Amino acid sequence: MKNETTPAMKQYQNIKGDYPDSILFFRIGDFYEMFFDDAITASKALNITLTSRDKNKENPVPMCGVPHHAVDIYIGRLIRKGFKVAVCEQMEDPKTVKGVVKREVIRVITPGTVLNPHLLGEKENNFFISLYPNQRGYGLAVIDISTGNLRNSHEDLLKRIKNEFLKLEPKEILVPKSFLNNSDSKLQTLNSELSAAVNSCEDWVYDYEYAHKTLLSQFKTASLDGFGCENMPLAVSAAGAAIYYFKATQKSPLTHLYRISLLKSDEFMNLDFSTQRNLELTRRSYDGSKEGSLLGLLDLTVTSMGGRRLKEWLLKPLLNADKIKTRHDTVGKLKDSHRTREEIRDNLNKILDMERLTARITLSAANARDLIALKNSITPIKTIKGLLEKIPSEIFKGMLSEWDDLSDIEKLIDISIKDEPPLSLKDGGLIKDGYSKELDELRSISRDGKEWIVQMEGRERERTGIANLKVSYNKVFGYFIEITKKHLSKVPEGYVRKQTVATGERYISQELKEYEDKILGAEEKIKNIEYQIFEEIRKRIAEEGKRILKMAGIISEIDVLASLAEVASRYDYICPSINENDTIEIIDGRHPILERIIEGERFVPNDTCLDNHNNQIMIITGPNMAGKSTYMRQVALIVLMAQTGSFVPAREAKVGIVDRIFTRVGAQDYLQKGQSTFMVEMNETANILNNATSRSLIILDEIGRGTSTFDGISIAWSVVEYIHNNTKAKTLFATHYHELTELSITLDSVKNYNIAVKEWNDEIIFLRKIAVGSADKSYGIQVARLAGLPKEVIERAKEVLANLENKEFDEGGQPRLTKKSGTKEPPLKQMHLL
Repeated sequence: MKNETTPAMKQYQNIKGDYPDSILFFRIGDFYEMFFDDAITASKALNITLTSRDKNKENPVPMCGVPHHAVDIYIGRLIRKGFKVAVCEQMEDPKTVKGVVKREVIRVITPGTVLNPHLLGEKENNFFISLYPNQRGYGLAVIDISTGNLRNSHEDLLKRIKNEFLKLEPKEILVPKSFLNNSDSKLQTLNSELSAAVNSCEDWVYDYEYAHKTLLSQFKTASLDGFGCENMPLAVSAAGAAIYYFKATQKSPLTHLYRISLLKSDEFMNLDFSTQRNLELTRRSYDGSKEGSLLGLLDLTVTSMGGRRLKEWLLKPLLNADKIKTRHDTVGKLKDSHRTREEIRDNLNKILDMERLTARITLSAANARDLIALKNSITPIKTIKGLLEKIPSEIFKGMLSEWDDLSDIEKLIDISIKDEPPLSLKDGGLIKDGYSKELDELRSISRDGKEWIVQMEGRERERTGIANLKVSYNKVFGYFIEITKKHLSKVPEGYVRKQTVATGERYISQELKEYEDKILGAEEKIKNIEYQIFEEIRKRIAEEGKRILKMAGIISEIDVLASLAEVASRYDYICPSINENDTIEIIDGRHPILERIIEGERFVPNDTCLDNHNNQIMIITGPNMAGKSTYMRQVALIVLMAQTGSFVPAREAKVGIVDRIFTRVGAQDYLQKGQSTFMVEMNETANILNNATSRSLIILDEIGRGTSTFDGISIAWSVVEYIHNNTKAKTLFATHYHELTELSITLDSVKNYNIAVKEWNDEIIFLRKIAVGSADKSYGIQVARLAGLPKEVIERAKEVLANLENKEFDEGGQPRLTKKSGTKEPPLKQMHLL
């Protein structure tokens, strides 16, 4: 970077030197300017004009800029592309400063530290992950700085960390610099399926002692025992580094990060990313849309906080039967209390995102409209309390015991901040009349200046006896008292001559001087005082952030429970019976998503009975399109919904607690990573067999289809045997390998089922009903006809199928797949993967 001689450019270079990895937005008047390499980078990324300073010099400086009123738009574009932006503000009024205006970086904005609501998904968390790799394992801290959510854990295996990454979809990952710079590091593999920005801190920031002290200082505690992580050094290092990073970038106290919680695996069902994707829990697998997912169906929440909490519940179903039953009880009572539920939801609908409002207030990023939004969000809380008191629920009883109306905060904002304040904080118009005596006086002076002059002029005429005395003003001399030559002998003591004019003299008095000092600086003082008052109010509210966030958490849970009750009421869901035994019994179960979207036909419900003794494994056969995958997914979804606390789509459902749901469904191709479809299938199957327990539920769809027929049957057969004899997990296994139905003869807990179809004149009718016994054939050719394959292909396929079914083999023992009348083809050999 070439040195410039101007003081402003020297200032720029000094500040830029402290933020080498950020694009520096340097405030100059009404613009944020960028120079040198930052200008080149930003102009390309933002598609704005690149110009230069000192164009006439031999080496002009590259330069670009954006207007201050639209800065959020441009910063948002850069953040979405993974850049860091350091916002450098003018800390002094240029009008009052001679020389270079003082400037400071007030915030560094990164993808994981975004606070602007326009850059955040309303019902989506903006997760930031701090990762600390060590020979003993991996420390992990997961934070959403926009809501104050901080969690950490210690994991032994990289694949567990990767699974957590895939589920959380973080926007930014922080690692030690040595890990980032290590060419042999596994970070690239870890982040290969994410679009997260990766940043680093110096390794000493992760030092346990330093990180431990950082957390104690942040939480103002003597130890971390109260958070359960005192003896988790790697997790402490990760969390401490995250706090350090946030303090360095946000330049404000992080008082809304007041606690840390553990990512506990023993309290919740562990859902791996494959299951989340295959069951389409939060988004459709083929286009990533929330609509059409289970979350999209169940999300009738009316607050952003509730939407985020519902997603968290869906991805963390409960394992404790009593807690699940308590949720069901509350959902049921809300479902039955139709009018009260409507009133609760109507009042919840008036509440904005209190979590993110609190974060912006705490980090000094909130404006006056944010405070009004917080006030308006607090107002309905008292009404909601009264409505909850009508519903005898253990959950609501616990909430009411900790209830906080936040009325003092509401009152403070109500008496101080104007109801419709401007966006800008430094142009006045923020503070109500009556809140500050000093401000009221200045406003009175500014508003009533002419009236005061008339009154003073009258008083002075009466006091001096000078009938034509005038109090006047001009820009050069300010305020003055003008007396004609005829009355100069009557000038009273205390008048000080200011100027001689042709008609007489101009004077100033102490009273007028004091008034002049007030009125000339009144407007500017009003703006400055209003800003100071606003900052004081914002600081006072920030100090109460813990209280606000606690109530925001309660409000979010109420919203989720009311949403689940509304879903149950609208869609005729029933309360499942939760137990600790090993039985899953569902009567007339329905697929929650498909039953809402199918057109032209009624959804056919089906029964399910699984246990660990007589009905452990269901081998399900039947043609494509008959509904095998739908049936298996609906069983998994009903179990997951039940353990989340939701009612379920069935006539009756008894659910024994499931510790994990595993799914191997569909074909996911990872050729760009050197993994074939079959390799992915085997990887996922291996994960299931190595991690499932007797309390797990396994969904397997078409194991072994990616290789040769004989290999595929062999693998599928062996997998079923292993689950039956070793894992002993409840399993739904769909297959086109009819040979597998013979397993029911040798394995006591294997039962055969099929999806019934009706054949009529070489056509098939899908009955969508699961029945005992195996299918007699796969009806693949009929399905191919429905897909529109040419008639010649269909007829030839029938001929080949007949050859196979008649067991016509050539002299070498191979089926005559290509046999035609009057022709003799060489035998085919089975192909094998090497």
